[in-house]
Formats: sequence, C-alpha cells, structure tokens
Amino acid sequence: MLTAKPEHLAAFDYLGLHQYFLTFCTYERARLFVTADAVDFVRTQIDRAAAEEDIAVLAYCYMPDHVHLLAEGKADDSDCLRFIARAKQFSGFHYKAKFRCRLWQRYSYEHTLRAEEQAVSVARYIVENPVRARLVKRVDDYPYLGSSEYTLEQMLDAIQLRDGWYRSG
Repeated sequence: MLTAKPEHLAAFDYLGLHQYFLTFCTYERARLFVTADAVDFVRTQIDRAAAEEDIAVLAYCYMPDHVHLLAEGKADDSDCLRFIARAKQFSGFHYKAKFRCRLWQRYSYEHTLRAEEQAVSVARYIVENPVRARLVKRVDDYPYLGSSEYTLEQMLDAIQLRDGWYRSG
C-alpha cells in the first residue's frame, strides 16, 4: 500500500509550539523494523533531526513496516516540515548505506493536533499499536516503543495505561 501525496494545510506554516502525529511507511511496506539493530539505527537519525529542529519526540512506535511519532515543537522556530524532511533524509541515507536497501516511501502522513486531549489520545493510539496488531499481549512487552523525552513508565502513567486495561486477553 502506497501513501498518497499528502496535502499540507495551506494557511499553516508548521512552525512553532505545535504537536503533530506523524507516520512514515517503509518502502513497499517492507518489514524492516523487526530487529533492535535496525530500529536503533533509524531512531538515532530521527533523534538527530529532532535535535536540529528543536522538536521533542513525545512518543514513538516502530511497527514492522512503519513508524508512528508524536512530535512537538519546543521553540517558536521549530519547523515540523523540515524535521520530517531531515528525519527521512538522514535515516534513509544512512540506512541504505548500512543495510543496502531503500527505507522510506516518498510521502508520509502528518496531522497537526489542535488540543491537549488529542495529544493524549494520539499517544495512547501509538503505544497500543503493537497490542492491536497482536504482536504482543501487553504494551510493556513491545521493545520498539517509547519517548525521547520520558521513560515508558512516565508515558504510560500520563496516558493512563498503567492500570492494565490495555492488556488483551
């Protein structure tokens, strides 16, 4: 499944203290994020781009063929579109050099969040993704999710998943 070319909001500059729900799909939906080596390698490059653009990655989840990010601008000049471009460019270039295959589809999904409650819902969606996909029974068991800003325990407390209701049968 290919991601169609996204339409950016015409009257929005993607600069500043905003939150975004981002999804990057692997090229031809290849299952590339199934080892810690590959995930850590890509995450390092995405974190590099986030640091350069003053973006916080509040939550992430590397599924086998895509990654979800909850990102937040930390300064008035934080540029989400430049973060997306750099994150995909840095990780794609270095991934191809190391693993000898293309990493990303050309386009990605991006959604600007408009309310604090929406950010909590998006974080919950991101964190629960491996359980919904039946990769694990408990969020705590999935090795490729977390935050660049918080511990997993802090994240689960903040999005009210610590109670255990997210555990599937």
